Amino acid sequence: MNNPVHHSQRLRDRQADRAQPLLEVRGLSRLYGPEKGCQDVSFDLYPGEVLGIVGESGSGKSTLLSLLSGRCPPDSGAVAYRRKEGDWLDLYSASEAERRTLLRTEWGFVEQSPRDGLRMGVSAGANIGERLMAQGVRHYGQLRAAGIDWLTQVEIDPLRIDDLPRTFSGGMQQRLQIARNLVSGPRLVFMDEPTGGLDVSVQARLLDLLRGLVRELDLAVVIVTHDLAVARLLADRLMVMRRSNVVEAGLTDQILDDPQHPYSQLLVSSVLQP
Repeated sequence: MNNPVHHSQRLRDRQADRAQPLLEVRGLSRLYGPEKGCQDVSFDLYPGEVLGIVGESGSGKSTLLSLLSGRCPPDSGAVAYRRKEGDWLDLYSASEAERRTLLRTEWGFVEQSPRDGLRMGVSAGANIGERLMAQGVRHYGQLRAAGIDWLTQVEIDPLRIDDLPRTFSGGMQQRLQIARNLVSGPRLVFMDEPTGGLDVSVQARLLDLLRGLVRELDLAVVIVTHDLAVARLLADRLMVMRRSNVVEAGLTDQILDDPQHPYSQLLVSSVLQP
């Protein structure tokens, strides 16, 4: 039976954890040309929170995601991440090796095209097991059990564990990429248009799955999307980008139901047109 003292202590620890940001972003900028990239972006992301970044193509969403996830350095500004141990890591003062370790363990990155996020030449089970091996798991039985468990969680028949991802449909590949990212128990996951290349019915199933997993695993997520329906379904908060600037930020329902900035109004009304 659970010790009520331990349980209340765990609850207090979790509440204390959620009271502190997981990611602190200050004055982040990177420009490739006039209004190409992103300028002076600042925000805090808390544990279990989903932040959506929306805007038209070329607004700077993907550049911002690359900067946040340590994939390319900013011209100016800082990103700090609070690690599991509680200490803060300055992302761009850290070594390349530290950033790579972070992306394999406490962070995940779901690419728009699953072919960029999966190893197409190894089995589905090996794709899932790789991240566990990076954390030191070497026991074949354990790796295989995790593979079966995660295939089931993302609604792929576990009998496909030895099949290559290239034999999977696009929707299945994307679900496998999600399993590959989540198996290591990350605290923060970046997603770049995760429903981008999929049919509408496949998109709906994937979104439903994602929403369930995000809540169940208490994940913090930064998701880039041009699809406001995706944003409404998954995101707690939104940032609207236009020509490299954040023009509006706030709670998702607030922005989608009562946008203040003329560009946000245009974005919302263009989606609502029949």
